[in-house]
Amino acid sequence: MEVIGIVGLGIMGLGIAQVYAAAGHRVLATDGHDATRDAAKLRLRQSLARRVAAGKLTDVSMAATLTALEVVPDIADMGECDLVIEAIVEKLTAKQGLFVALESILRPDAILATNTSALSVGEIAGALNRPERLLGLHFFNPAPAMKLVELVTRPENAPDAVETARAVTEQAGKTVIQCADRPGFIVNRCARPFYGEALAMLEVGIPAVEIDAAMLAAGYRLGPFSLIDLIGADINLAATQGLYDGMNGNPRYYIFQNLRDQVASGNLGAKTGKGFVTGQSITAKPNDAIALRIEATLANEAASLLDEGDVSAVAIDQAMKLGLNYPRGPFESARAWGFGEIRAMLQQLEEKAPTHLKARYRISRSLAEMV
Repeated sequence: MEVIGIVGLGIMGLGIAQVYAAAGHRVLATDGHDATRDAAKLRLRQSLARRVAAGKLTDVSMAATLTALEVVPDIADMGECDLVIEAIVEKLTAKQGLFVALESILRPDAILATNTSALSVGEIAGALNRPERLLGLHFFNPAPAMKLVELVTRPENAPDAVETARAVTEQAGKTVIQCADRPGFIVNRCARPFYGEALAMLEVGIPAVEIDAAMLAAGYRLGPFSLIDLIGADINLAATQGLYDGMNGNPRYYIFQNLRDQVASGNLGAKTGKGFVTGQSITAKPNDAIALRIEATLANEAASLLDEGDVSAVAIDQAMKLGLNYPRGPFESARAWGFGEIRAMLQQLEEKAPTHLKARYRISRSLAEMV
């Protein structure tokens, strides 16, 4: 592997470019917006300079990374790339159009990768003449700091493309966890109950600050409402809607009205100055009932993914810790509570739930068998 291409130089794309450039690869990068493309090298220089000033990077390493990155005017200049990763807008037609264009420029054995977090990799590949060369490399933000990369594959992928993408990304210092092309992959799917069950509790009158305080006391860096506010309620709604649609309306991804109302109000969180808990002081305060409820639903969701095959419980736990900085993976949490306690909580929730939500708490086969 000699040359890696990056298309899209926003925060994520530039971060991915930095990852591979810092690992010693020649990186050719571009963006469709002139201003973004023209400022990319300076933005990277400023980011690296802050690390040098903090004593986390040497001047020599900074210079080598900057030298390895070449910003080119257009994708037409990427013909020599062995692997091209896109980090453009999350629109199916835009990604398909880009890859169709790249396919006409690159060698037939070149590897194409999408950084999508929400779209089907198979649908993106469906527009290509060589769909077996396209896979997913889903980085987490900020890409240089976050260790996890989800390698999203389909049965028809060329084995050499999968293994090369894995090898070059691991060589760049990332932990690569392979997963199937399913809605939400591993992390975004298994994280839904962290938000969803908090919204379910809010709906019955448990204050958002109390829920966040309980999860802080349980070891999480941010509570669910602080995290929704940080990401943006609109982004959280879109992600939940995508999973709800992709999973055929399964009530585990039910969209609670309080989230819709929050988005409709325009109080989206940090970016608007007001959200569920933005501006409120939250101090960790233990509440086992809240923590158990959220961790029980997290474990059940992870078990439902385990039921589908192609991924292990160990991999799911590792992905959740590396991708979201959770203090424990969902199965580790369930083991700490005791699987019997987790199942009892889910049974209690199912009994009390309204008819349209009962299936939300139905115990997954793998979780039913864990001891």
